[in-house]
Amino acid sequence: MFTDLVGFTRLGQQDEEAALRLRREHQALLRPIFLQFAGREVKTLGDGFLVEFPSAVESVRCAVEIQRAIGLRNSSVGPDDQILLRVGLHLGDVVEEEGDIVGDTVNVASRIEPLAEPGGICLSATIYEQVRNKLPVVIERVGARNLKSVQEPVEIYRVVVGGRRAPPPTPPSPPSPNLRLAVLPLANLSADAADEFFADGLTDELISRTAQVPQLRVIARTSVQRYKGSPKSIREVGDELDVRVALEGSVRKSGNRVRIAVQLVDVRSEAHIWSMRYDRSFDDIFEIQDDIAGNVARSVATHLTGAAPGALPPSVSTAPDTSDMEAYSLFLHGRQLFGEKGSIESIRTALSLFEGAVARDEKFARARVGIAETLLWLATEGAAPFRIAEDRAFQELQTALGIHDGIAEAHSVLAGLYLGSDRFIECEREARRAMELNPSLADPYRWLAQLAAGQGDIGEAVHLLEAARKLNPDDINVLSFLGRALAYSGREAEALAFWAATKSRIRFRTNAHMSEYYLGKGDLGKADESVREMEGVRPESPWTMVYRGILATRQGDPATARRLIEKLQQRSEQGEMVVFFIGFLWYALGERDQFVAAMEEALRNGVLPLLELLYSPLYAAAREDPRVQDILRRQRMPREPSPASDSPS
Repeated sequence: MFTDLVGFTRLGQQDEEAALRLRREHQALLRPIFLQFAGREVKTLGDGFLVEFPSAVESVRCAVEIQRAIGLRNSSVGPDDQILLRVGLHLGDVVEEEGDIVGDTVNVASRIEPLAEPGGICLSATIYEQVRNKLPVVIERVGARNLKSVQEPVEIYRVVVGGRRAPPPTPPSPPSPNLRLAVLPLANLSADAADEFFADGLTDELISRTAQVPQLRVIARTSVQRYKGSPKSIREVGDELDVRVALEGSVRKSGNRVRIAVQLVDVRSEAHIWSMRYDRSFDDIFEIQDDIAGNVARSVATHLTGAAPGALPPSVSTAPDTSDMEAYSLFLHGRQLFGEKGSIESIRTALSLFEGAVARDEKFARARVGIAETLLWLATEGAAPFRIAEDRAFQELQTALGIHDGIAEAHSVLAGLYLGSDRFIECEREARRAMELNPSLADPYRWLAQLAAGQGDIGEAVHLLEAARKLNPDDINVLSFLGRALAYSGREAEALAFWAATKSRIRFRTNAHMSEYYLGKGDLGKADESVREMEGVRPESPWTMVYRGILATRQGDPATARRLIEKLQQRSEQGEMVVFFIGFLWYALGERDQFVAAMEEALRNGVLPLLELLYSPLYAAAREDPRVQDILRRQRMPREPSPASDSPS
């Protein structure tokens, strides 16, 4: 018998203490049941057990009793405290070595366990033959399954927990809207390491193409890229990303020839669902991408729904937006660099690569979207003049959409531009258009979350951010916003647990939010710890200076806050948009008139800190000021395009 605690790895990443508590409780619950049915605990496997029995009948009785006991236990706890277990059983000879057992029987049992549903029990045919008609349980045939490292298919049966037979088969239905796929980074097997960009670029292409499959949700590139070269098993990856299927493979490029090998894998059993190898000319790359995406769509639907081929989604086919292979290579290389976001210089290189692609083919719409994204990133990091970058990005996006209106990323980036310009109607329109074109994009959910929060619906913002996180679990913008939204919505315990789990990945922003939280609570000791961590990462950030100044004022040192105001004013004179940070420090000093004047200027320049003014406990008293209420009212008014220009600026 193999058992496995469902979702333990993912829970451990979110709340390690809760995960360990549930593991200890499940171990204490199972061990007496093993003894009751003469089971010998061979070893624990982190979140599961390997157990040996002298009788097939007793092993099944034990499995049924385990699930009954867990079900009884779960009936008295909340949904976040449930224990779900999978159990797999197989019969055969084993070899004992120093208290452990090994052999094919153990391997087969370990592959059967993942086939069970959470709370379920799966058996091999050898077990079934021993227990049929001997136990008061209902057992149903699942069918033959190919198991990893097992040469012949294995007949699988399931115990109907609770004694209820499955309902009769229903007509095939379309795939569930919750089908989730991870396209893992393709391995580069080319002799030239410089072709790494091609493997990464093709991974991006497959993510984009499969995301167009109706009712399929595909994990974003930023969240799968961390598994590049990872020693983790496909099952561990699936558990962490909360997916049931994954696409993995390799690329070997030589001159104008390319070999691509891909396989679709059931992450629980690690069995291959579908595989294919392509040996083609590089000129056929678009045809290969369409072929892979279409086959993945049909294979995922068949595997997860049992639908007949005629009921499956059609092959995905998207006309390539360039036929120039050199331009396409430049685009792939640029997208690899932009995705890595290694440094300002690497982003500038990505920008030049996108520009090179457009120079070769001015109708290459996605390359123009790449230009827009890199320009905005550089501007946000202070590496390019913001207004100039924003204006050019807008023009590139307009041109791209004029060439091809169906590029979801273009609509999403445009939504972000409109949001930054307080043009909320256009922002919502573009975000929803992006979601229609590609429901697997996370950014549109984030833009809509900001709109919802700005309109006072912080609960809806949390809901949208949680949806975005499912699509892109590693997006630091989503993670940062979600933690703060949880705190603002009153879910403080969840926010603190969330910050504890994410601080190592987004150290600066998380400590900024924790500084704000602890200052709001009056816990100056904890606030000082968080501010010091901010100073260790980005000492010259205006956020670091603001929270240090507020803390110093609370500690009876207003001179530090005034000194920081002077430094920020010098930066403002050099063109930096730091006016609202100066206002926050004036507020900490009790200078309400200067604070209101700074917020007025921030409103005029399109940088009003809306969420802080609406929700932060630090500015609760300011929300009672009629002047601040008027500023918030004017900020929330719909902004229409200027008659002189349709540009966001």
